[in-house]
Amino acid sequence: MNQGEARDVSIWKQLKNGWMAIVARFGHAQTLVILANFYVFLIGPTAIATRLGRADYLSKRGLGKGGTAWRDSDAQPATLERAKLTT
Repeated sequence: MNQGEARDVSIWKQLKNGWMAIVARFGHAQTLVILANFYVFLIGPTAIATRLGRADYLSKRGLGKGGTAWRDSDAQPATLERAKLTT
């Protein structure tokens, strides 16, 4: 490889590095726009509709003051036979 070819390679490398710096800024801006649109058009309206529809996904509405959300487990009690079956 002679001197001229080495200089050409470094010029292409410099151009590539410069282009990647520019593209990185555009990529960052594009990510912010996509995330903002995702929130504004999907998450926001879903939250508003849920709030207006009075959905209670966590079953907290009936608790009142000092209420508890404790529920008994549906699982079977732990026994030696059950422990032997799982191993």
